[in-house]
Amino acid sequence: MQIVIRTGTDVGHAVRELRRYAQLTQEQLGELVGLDGKYISKIESGRTVTLLEHELRILRRLGARITIELPDATDACP
Repeated sequence: MQIVIRTGTDVGHAVRELRRYAQLTQEQLGELVGLDGKYISKIESGRTVTLLEHELRILRRLGARITIELPDATDACP
């Protein structure tokens, strides 16, 4: 699966898909990365993307195309 990143919300959706693929709860992922599970929820729902939105807008204006490739079922999840 491949997700094209156009907005910060797209990044949040990619985080959610990878977390689900890894069979982790938001709380478990938060523990792994040193964040509160509630903050992971905000990331996944796109409620904390202001700075990221600006960065993505700059990159798009510079001609960048940003994609995230999610692992296939045969790939190991990091």
